[in-house]
Amino acid sequence: MSAQAIRVGIIGTGFWASYGHIPALRTLPEFEVVAVSARRKESAQQAAEKFGIPHAYEDAHDLIKDPDVDLVAVLTPTSQRVPLVKAAIEASKDVYSEWPLTTRTADSEELLALAEAKGVRHVVGLQRRQGPAVRYARDLVAQGYVGDVRAARVSVGVDAFPPVMPEKVAWTFDADAFTHVLSIYGGHFLDVLFQIVGPPKNLTALTETQFPELTVLETGKTVSSAKPDEVMAIGALENGGLFSVQLEGAQKFPTGLQIDITGTEGVLRLTNDRAFENTEDNTVHGVNADSGNGSALAVLPVPEKYRSLPDASLDESVQDLAHLYAAFARDKANGTTEATTFADAVRQHHLIDRIQRSSEQFSA
Repeated sequence: MSAQAIRVGIIGTGFWASYGHIPALRTLPEFEVVAVSARRKESAQQAAEKFGIPHAYEDAHDLIKDPDVDLVAVLTPTSQRVPLVKAAIEASKDVYSEWPLTTRTADSEELLALAEAKGVRHVVGLQRRQGPAVRYARDLVAQGYVGDVRAARVSVGVDAFPPVMPEKVAWTFDADAFTHVLSIYGGHFLDVLFQIVGPPKNLTALTETQFPELTVLETGKTVSSAKPDEVMAIGALENGGLFSVQLEGAQKFPTGLQIDITGTEGVLRLTNDRAFENTEDNTVHGVNADSGNGSALAVLPVPEKYRSLPDASLDESVQDLAHLYAAFARDKANGTTEATTFADAVRQHHLIDRIQRSSEQFSA
């Protein structure tokens, strides 16, 4: 481990901390996890013992004030993030927040302004754009592999957010919690799509609540919900061409991820059987006049230069996160902004707002 390691304090000990963040950080010599906090002291202590973390806190503010912590990672439910991110900024600590940054665009804009004014570095967990296959596809498009983009399509189908869920996640039933297929999977994969082909110029969208009554698994209690389960959108890209989007949650048979990019000179396709907790990276397929395989799509192996992590044994969904942390370390060392920041979070908030407004104004 480097003597100049970035010392990380993690707020929250849930699944994504133990499956994602802590294993990802432990593979990177630029980082050291030095503290963890949870609402229950025993949960923090258990995580600390499991992963060999020196400090365990019940009060997140004690972690934030710890002089040994350089970077505060806020992994709590979305509705709890604003005061913790604010406290980290006020303490002049660099801060990582999971996506969504907050439940409301205005709150995310405020956090961005506070972080910029304080001069701290800020990162948001939009890590899917950091995956090797996505970065390779982005570069292929930029290098003209498909020629001028004519159309781009993304389809994401997941079993997440089913109509029956455990009590511990029943807080997601409320649409205002901003934790649903549009905010989570839309936030991540629209970011991926528009990183590859450029931002949207305009759009028309329709969202639908297909499961208006949700059930708590343990008790059978039912709750009315207005959160979207199905999202479709079409629009035009700023760089030319059209795009379409389909997001579907609560699938019994998940269809995973597929992105198609067609152009005047070729075609690219990215696929994955799973959109999250994926063990393998997306597969890149392509065909153009120079590919030598006629008109058939063929797998394009991702060059090794895109796989720069010291440990490739983790699931690819976790490696994406490690790539994001590695980008942050390079940013901190070089003064760059390779990692996704609160500005990217605000951009995604505005995009989701546009989708929701369009749906509200939609008339058949």
